[in-house]
Amino acid sequence: MITPYESHHRAAVTDLLTRSLLEEDAVESAELVALLSGSAGFVATDGDAPDAEVVGVALASTGRKDPAVGHLDLLAVDPAFRRQGIARQLLGAVEDLLRSRGLSAVRVAGNPPTHAWPGVDVRYTPALCALGALGYAHDRTAWNMTAELVEGSPALRETRTAQERLARSHVVVRAATADDLPELRPMILAEWGPAWAAEVERAVGGAGGCHVALREGQPVAFAAWGGCRPSWFGPMGTLPAAAGLGIGGILLRRCLRDQAERGITRAQIGWVGPVPFYSGAAGAIVERVFFLFHKAL
Repeated sequence: MITPYESHHRAAVTDLLTRSLLEEDAVESAELVALLSGSAGFVATDGDAPDAEVVGVALASTGRKDPAVGHLDLLAVDPAFRRQGIARQLLGAVEDLLRSRGLSAVRVAGNPPTHAWPGVDVRYTPALCALGALGYAHDRTAWNMTAELVEGSPALRETRTAQERLARSHVVVRAATADDLPELRPMILAEWGPAWAAEVERAVGGAGGCHVALREGQPVAFAAWGGCRPSWFGPMGTLPAAAGLGIGGILLRRCLRDQAERGITRAQIGWVGPVPFYSGAAGAIVERVFFLFHKAL
């Protein structure tokens, strides 16, 4: 039975994700459901009784960058109930919902600032097959890098020496607090846009953490973690005027140290662009690969 997703389904959907996702995603099921709480969609149950078990879910949102396009934020079916047409029914209901909003297409791609994945991890093979069968075209590929957070690893190299070098250039690096947001947020908005600003605000607000570099009291770079998922690093950025000073590597490793101190042993650097930088600065490797899809409605 397919019914609209409502707030009272959150616990059941969390349980569904715990038993349906890859281990590295399943351990953050509660955080994923909370992150996507603003999305709309549908659940599938194994009957119409009030206590029927939730065996599938599909959630979607309107594009924040392009409001004419919808985004499929989550699709999951209990392994014991796959190959019964549940994904097809859920996707059909989501597509009808997006059409009713006047949207022209749907993307299976992250919709920052509240995205759980860049796209579909290639290890979710049933999802790739279902999307292809239902007319979704694979148009892009994205990837994450993994940094091992164990003592002695490149990701946890000390930063004190490099910070002392920066201090001689009048650049101070420290943890950001809520008091920094009035100056930090406008800088991020102007250079990188509202999605990154929102993720940093969530990180500073307690979802994760953030470190900032200041020159003569003004922010010139930042790096955040946990704004979307506890084990994920990002975003980070350095103003062009401060590029080339080695600030990014310091901020990165300070964030990774924060994550390690919270018991995270493997950090995901999400939706990576500069692979060589993260490889050199933290010994990170390309590991998770995601396919991104689109379909006209």
